[in-house]
Amino acid sequence: MNPNSPLDSIVFITIPENFKLSEKALPIDTTIPLPVQKKTISEETFDPTSLTQEMILAGILTILAYDKENLHIGYYRSILQKIKPTIKQELTEAAILKIRNEDYEIAEEIFSALRGLDPEDMATILNTALFFDQRADSYRNSGLSEDADAYDESAFQYYKIVMEADPAVPDAHFNAGFFFLKQKNFSKARTCFETYLQLIENFDEEEMGENGTYKKRRAEEIVNEIETRNLDDELFKSAFDFISMGEEEKGLDLIKQFIEKNPKIWNAWFMLGWALRRLERWEDAKNAFTQTLALGGINADTYNELSICLMELGDLKGAKVQLEKALHSEPENTKIISNLGFLALREGNPEEARHYFMTVLEFDPDDKMVLQALKDLEI
Repeated sequence: MNPNSPLDSIVFITIPENFKLSEKALPIDTTIPLPVQKKTISEETFDPTSLTQEMILAGILTILAYDKENLHIGYYRSILQKIKPTIKQELTEAAILKIRNEDYEIAEEIFSALRGLDPEDMATILNTALFFDQRADSYRNSGLSEDADAYDESAFQYYKIVMEADPAVPDAHFNAGFFFLKQKNFSKARTCFETYLQLIENFDEEEMGENGTYKKRRAEEIVNEIETRNLDDELFKSAFDFISMGEEEKGLDLIKQFIEKNPKIWNAWFMLGWALRRLERWEDAKNAFTQTLALGGINADTYNELSICLMELGDLKGAKVQLEKALHSEPENTKIISNLGFLALREGNPEEARHYFMTVLEFDPDDKMVLQALKDLEI
C-alpha cells in the first residue's frame, strides 16, 4: 500500500450477525470482512458502534477504484449492485458533473470505481477515454506537456479497448477520430471515421435521430477533407511527428516537400509556421501563418500563433488584434487569455496583465506559466 493512498482510509471488519445493510435485509456472508471507510485517514482506531451503511458502501467503492485485484471484489460488487441498483447511472452522472466543474481528480476516482464495478461495460470504457482525452487537453493548455502526453496515452489505450469491442460501438470510432485529428494523425482519423460510417450505414435517419444524423454528416465531411487535402500523406504525418518530438529541422524539410506538391493546403502552411515559430524564425513564421489565413485556416490557433510572432517582432498592436480575434472565436481558451496577459506586460500594463492571469486561474488553477508570472509581478 502506498503512503497516504486512498486505501489507507479503509479498515476491514466482520459484520455483526444482526447488522442490516438495507431494508431488504440482504444476506451477508459474515466470513468475509467488509471494507469500511474511516472518517479520516489519521483515525487510528475504528469504533464499531459508529458503523453505517454509507461507510460500507464508500469502502466498497474505494476497493473497486484502487484494489481491483482484491480476492473478494466480486462479492463486494454484488452487495453494491443489490443495495444500489442504479449505482452505475448515479456514479456516471456524478463523474460528468465533476468534469463540468473541472474537479478532475474526483472524476478520475469515480471512473476508476465504475470500471471496478463493471469492467466489461463499454460505455464506461468510452467515457473513461473521453475523460482522459479532455484532461490531456486541459494539461496541454496549461503548458504541462508531459502530463498531457501521459493522459493522451491513457486515452488511446481506452479508445483501443472499446474500438475492438464485440459487438462494435460506433461512437468509439467517431470520438477516436477526433482524438487522432488533434494529434494530426489524419490517416488514423480517416480510418476511424470511415469505420464509424460503415457501422451506421444501415441505420435510417429516424433510428439515428438528429444528433446521429449530424455526426454522420460531420464524419463524411472530415473524410472528404482528408482525402481532398491529401492530409493522410506520409510526408505530412512524418513532418508532424518530427516537430512534436523537437526535431523541427527534419519536420521543416518534410513539410516543405509536402507544400511543393500541395501548395494550397492551409494545414500544411500552419505546420510550416509552427515549426518556424518553434525555431524562433519569427518573420518566416509570420508569413507562413498569414498564408494559412489566406488559404482558409481561419481559427483561434492560427490567430494565436500569428500573435506570438508579431509580439516577438515588436508589433504589439498587431498582436493584440490577432489575440482579440482568437478570443472572440474561443472565449475560454486559456492559452489565448494567458498570451493577452503577457502582451499586457510588454505594453507596460501590469494590472491588466494580472487581470488576464487571474482569469486563467479561474479556469485552470495549476497553470505553471501564469503562476510564475503572477509571482514575478509580486517581486
